Amino acid sequence: MRGRDRWATLVIVALVLGAAFPFYRAVAGSLTPEAQLFEGAPLWPSPPVLEHYRALFAEREFWLPIRNSLVVAGATTLFCVTIGSLCAYALARLRFRGKALLLGVILAVSMFPQIAIVSPLFLLLRSVRLIDTYPGLILPYLTFAMPLAVWLLVGYFRQLPAELEEAAMVDGAGRLRAFREVIVPLALPGLAATAILTFVYSWNEFLFALSFTLGPERQTVPVAIALFRGQYQVPWGQVLAAAIVATAPVAALVLVFQRRIVQGLTAGAVKG
Repeated sequence: MRGRDRWATLVIVALVLGAAFPFYRAVAGSLTPEAQLFEGAPLWPSPPVLEHYRALFAEREFWLPIRNSLVVAGATTLFCVTIGSLCAYALARLRFRGKALLLGVILAVSMFPQIAIVSPLFLLLRSVRLIDTYPGLILPYLTFAMPLAVWLLVGYFRQLPAELEEAAMVDGAGRLRAFREVIVPLALPGLAATAILTFVYSWNEFLFALSFTLGPERQTVPVAIALFRGQYQVPWGQVLAAAIVATAPVAALVLVFQRRIVQGLTAGAVKG
């Protein structure tokens, strides 16, 4: 058993190092002078420089796509958790014909290829003058983030004992009040996991953000990074610095709430 434990530890360490090495190289590249990047970036620059990070905010105003991503991802997450929790609770507790089919349709929508609906969505948003606006990004994001949120929360609500809200309703509480005061406090791990996953999905989304924005005023972080251009060549140092700035907050968020994410996902996998 000790030999197996040792090999398992070595495999885990190798996987962690393999996953972390690209991020390490990105950090090293973002601190390397531009000339050295094209000569073959060292494992660690000596000395490290911050010119790429300064250029991001002094020349490219990178705070603007960060603000756009925060607004769009935050609003999408708020809508998904608020509306999705109500939908998921109804699907988990109410009995009606076709519920299994409806859940299957919800899952199928989340797997539908985005590229297939970009053109009709663009025409629809243009007809209502929502191109290059925050609502013009939030609404398309909801089409794919909402099914994910509902699917995750249905599994979580199912494993909560129905007797809890039934006891509250016997004492005079309505269905919504029982949901708000009894179920929501118990479902906080699942709600937190769903919120974080939805936020990360919306933060990283690229295709809709590229298709439904026209200029830097509404571009999100992934689009802004993809459109970085230099006078004669791609400024890879700034691209790497922007990738670190965009990745670090999300990675920190996941690390801080990793226990709650795991708790919410594993609890949601239990069927009631």
